[in-house]
Amino acid sequence: MTEQAKSSEPQAGPALSVVGPGDGETIVLGTTRMRVLEDGSHTGHRLAIAESVLAPHTQGPPQHRHAQHDEGFYILSGTVRFTVGNDDHDAMAGTLVIVPPGTPHTFANLTDQPAVMLSTFTPDLYVQYFRDLQAAFADGRPPTRQAGIDAMSRYATEPAAHRA
Repeated sequence: MTEQAKSSEPQAGPALSVVGPGDGETIVLGTTRMRVLEDGSHTGHRLAIAESVLAPHTQGPPQHRHAQHDEGFYILSGTVRFTVGNDDHDAMAGTLVIVPPGTPHTFANLTDQPAVMLSTFTPDLYVQYFRDLQAAFADGRPPTRQAGIDAMSRYATEPAAHRA
């Protein structure tokens, strides 16, 4: 076989990843249930994806900013309030919200119905934060604000100034 023929043969690449409806890693964070669909292990750590179910009246994390990753949220059902700086945005099903690095943000489900959203993290850096946070919930009590801030800091994330 010639060198040219060898180089045109298909090259082995990453294996296809298929995550079924009941599959994925489950992470429970108080009243939020996350299902990690891709933790970055199949994407060269370029992308992670999670589905989150926010129970009614769920307050999200303190407003924060990421230094090294973009975060995307696609609302599958319900309504999620995103607060970016001092501005509130109510995102209904079918809405996509993209948060670039450095943008202060938080989210909450203020309604009487559950809300479901698909989140992306590029790169996958932040998935381990959720695992760490779940471990902090393990004793049955929510972690302190400082414990949450400490966990965020390990993943290039810091709290943003509170709303004025």
